[in-house]
Amino acid sequence: MKKMFFVALILATIPAFAQKLDDSKVPAPVKKAFTENFSGATAIKWEKENGNYEAGFKQNNQKKSATFAPDGAWMETEQSIEISALPPMATAYLAKNYKVEKLKEAAKLKMANGEIHYEAEVKGLDIIFDEKGNFIKTQKD
Repeated sequence: MKKMFFVALILATIPAFAQKLDDSKVPAPVKKAFTENFSGATAIKWEKENGNYEAGFKQNNQKKSATFAPDGAWMETEQSIEISALPPMATAYLAKNYKVEKLKEAAKLKMANGEIHYEAEVKGLDIIFDEKGNFIKTQKD
């Protein structure tokens, strides 16, 4: 009974984190900024998360996502990478702190301020590193 309650509670809170959106629900400034920055994108799927808009898409046969503020301001782009492409310091950190956990996926993030970050997904958590592989933070996926 407790397990059923817990599962129901989790399912009830999922929409609060990310909501899939029909293209018609995406504000015009967001769509315009996306089109200007990611020409040739295909398989575009929109989500709304924490008040921002995220487009998941393919570009040049690479899986990417881009996040925009409601006014169309670009916030970050995430590109899937091979786990082996993480910086060596990030790999060492993960090996030390998540020994028995399996890395699910990795990504390279380009931030609006020009910084490059890396992300490794482990057990529903995103472990974020700077460009050199120094640990920055852990956040829920």
